[in-house]
Amino acid sequence: MLEIDGLSVTYGGLHALSGVSLGVAQGQFVAIVGPNGAGKTTLFKVISGTVAPLCGKITYEGRDLLGVPPWQRAHLGIAHVPEGRQVFGALTVIENLEMGAYPQNGRNEWARSLDRIFAVFPVLAERRHQLAGTLSGGEQQMLAIGRGIASSPQLLLLDEPSMGLAPAVADLIFERIAALNREDGITLLLVEQRVAEALESCDYGYVLEAGRVVLEGRHETLITDDRVRRAYLGM
Repeated sequence: MLEIDGLSVTYGGLHALSGVSLGVAQGQFVAIVGPNGAGKTTLFKVISGTVAPLCGKITYEGRDLLGVPPWQRAHLGIAHVPEGRQVFGALTVIENLEMGAYPQNGRNEWARSLDRIFAVFPVLAERRHQLAGTLSGGEQQMLAIGRGIASSPQLLLLDEPSMGLAPAVADLIFERIAALNREDGITLLLVEQRVAEALESCDYGYVLEAGRVVLEGRHETLITDDRVRRAYLGM
């Protein structure tokens, strides 16, 4: 579904990404893990079109994604749930979800998507008329993910969904994300610092350090890798 080949990005002469290559198959759950400053969020911004690469290729369902204007990419079935949630605080929960349904497929599937969002995150149904800015951090993260689901995406990009959340809430978020992949067949690309949880949930993972892919493999391979265990799992 998504193929990235030799992607490089610079900011003021500094390399944020250097020759990054990775792939995501239809229906797969892929995790990208690594420390702060590794380039994980930059990678998502390039996929979404808010950052232009120095070189490299991105192919989405056989199409040159870099040739598609950023505003059109959502209409291709790509949804980006950004780092830090970024909900519209002055709008209600339901209004935020309606904003997510802007792409044509989201409008066509609105009723079905809304039912699914409320099934996955029942608290959003209870708070549907509440201003998003008054929700707890965990509820705002659920809303941000729900807003992504509202577009009826084929590929859902999740950037640090556990950031700033209590461990129990983060565990719930991971459980719900895995259910979206397992039960709904949504293809997931996850960026996450909680390495153990991300690698346990995914089908395939990449370790990004200093803008480069340094390791990759199926989740069971990465979890047992000595380098990963020492650097990220505290073992």
